[in-house]
Amino acid sequence: MIQQILEEVTGVVKWFDPGKGFGFIVSETSKDDILLHANVLRNYGQSSVADGARIVFIAQATTRGIQATHVLSIEPPVASDIGLADFEDLDPSELTALDMQPARVKWFDKLKGFGFANIWGDHEDIFIHAEVLRRSGLADLSAGEAVNLRVMTGQRGKMAAEVCAWERANKL
Repeated sequence: MIQQILEEVTGVVKWFDPGKGFGFIVSETSKDDILLHANVLRNYGQSSVADGARIVFIAQATTRGIQATHVLSIEPPVASDIGLADFEDLDPSELTALDMQPARVKWFDKLKGFGFANIWGDHEDIFIHAEVLRRSGLADLSAGEAVNLRVMTGQRGKMAAEVCAWERANKL
């Protein structure tokens, strides 16, 4: 029988698949991958998490291996060049100065690398690029999902500069 000791652990998301409902975390303190179940992530207020995101969580040893039982914090993956012309001359402080606005996802296609949302009360589409989503610490969005967006005007119209899971926005 494995002793069920709860321990705070820091790791990096190896991969997470919202469709499968789970993923794995790697940690310096464990040679084994640590299971991250979708329900544990949902209890934190997110439906997905980007590969490479830094995560602090409570882990528990079980007969099936080590599992995350409670997420304490998530930091998006280390920033890299976003690769979008709209962000080239933008000062990061300009982004954080933008208000978070409640929105609903129209659709998002991870394979295409983009999707659209609408700010509540406004029918104008807001473009969401997959790299913006990843830099926000998320991996995927579902049609109808409630999110919060920082919106900027890009070369082709309104676009998300940051995406925040609905449940996480009031905790920021």
